[in-house]
Amino acid sequence: MQLRISKLIFSPAVRNFSIYGVGQVFNLVTPLIVVPYLVLVCGVENYGKISIGMAVSFFLMVFIDYGTDISAVKEISVQRNNPSQLKSIIATTLGAKAILFLVTTALFSGFIATVPFFHQEYLLFYLGIPILLGQLVNPTGILQGLEHFTSITVMTIVSKLLYVVLIFTCIQSTSDYIYVNLFWGIANTVAYSILLVYSLKKHQIVRSDFQMSAIKHLLHSNFSLFSSQLFVSLQMYAPVVFLGYFGSNFWAGQYRIVEQILVIFKTYLLLFFNFVYPRICYLVETNRPEAFRYWRTFNGLNFVFIAGAMVVLFTCASWVVGFFTPTHRDTIAELLQIGIGIPLLMAVSVPLKQLVLGFGRQREYTRITLFVVLLTLIILAIVIPFYQVKGVLYVLLLAELLTAILFYLFLKERLKRI
Repeated sequence: MQLRISKLIFSPAVRNFSIYGVGQVFNLVTPLIVVPYLVLVCGVENYGKISIGMAVSFFLMVFIDYGTDISAVKEISVQRNNPSQLKSIIATTLGAKAILFLVTTALFSGFIATVPFFHQEYLLFYLGIPILLGQLVNPTGILQGLEHFTSITVMTIVSKLLYVVLIFTCIQSTSDYIYVNLFWGIANTVAYSILLVYSLKKHQIVRSDFQMSAIKHLLHSNFSLFSSQLFVSLQMYAPVVFLGYFGSNFWAGQYRIVEQILVIFKTYLLLFFNFVYPRICYLVETNRPEAFRYWRTFNGLNFVFIAGAMVVLFTCASWVVGFFTPTHRDTIAELLQIGIGIPLLMAVSVPLKQLVLGFGRQREYTRITLFVVLLTLIILAIVIPFYQVKGVLYVLLLAELLTAILFYLFLKERLKRI
């Protein structure tokens, strides 16, 4: 037993995760540095506007990725030792993302100009477009598939440091809130572009590798996965937009403060998914019993960590909220105590998602996701006018619980056969 623990601690997987974790610490710490400053300088209401603008940009990123953040990672992981296939996958993915970026940006610009909800804060939304550019040049999927976690770590650190410097240097008054999302986009675009150029040169990708027929095939084959990711994104980013639309920017600001605390753990869980997922895909193709052991070990330890963190967060809710804002402290702390169940349930649903996708069951994943998200959005639109932010949090808890149950029921018989 002691030998097995020793092998696990010093295994390449744990070493890679440690390297990956260094970069992700910057992802988790950055909001702790930036958000209190933004709330102090811009106010809760303007912070709500910033959050709505960023949520819309993050939602549109799904159109640019078009499911390649999952499909390309799996294909690159499996074909990592086949240089010609690797070149084709990378070129096709980047070509598709470039086309989707142009279409998405053009359509969104039209929405900003014509839809009153967007037009009344048109500068905020226009200045969020660089976030989409950053996603276009984001090479994380390539690096994840090849398990080059050191490169991802360096890229993450550079982007976050640049963002923090821009915020503290340039955001000096209440009216500067419109530039916050611009700086996020600039920081990511600079850091990602450097590593993307390096990746293109390393894999010797040239213009002739971009085949329109392959791009069309990707757009067709990934539609189902894109649809599921679209609805997952809606579930993640719609609440703050709904609160602003059906309620007020102040409600959106309150929710975003709670979510910004929870997103530290939600982001960690999604990043943990990105770390474990390529290896699971590879092992599912080569050794399914080993894939399940790997999945159970890492996700089991991760659940214990999240559960302990949520107990601490519940106990210290008032103090934590006070770090972000001195106003409405008790109200927001109560909301936070309700919301801590969301990361805890995600620590169950996200690992189950890894298996569903690792087994190549994209259609079933899409159906489950579509059902849960549509139900969530309908209930959100109904409860927000009556129950405000508290209602949103209870609905999101229900959504995560339902997702975990449905994934488990789908996998139950398959897990018995491993």
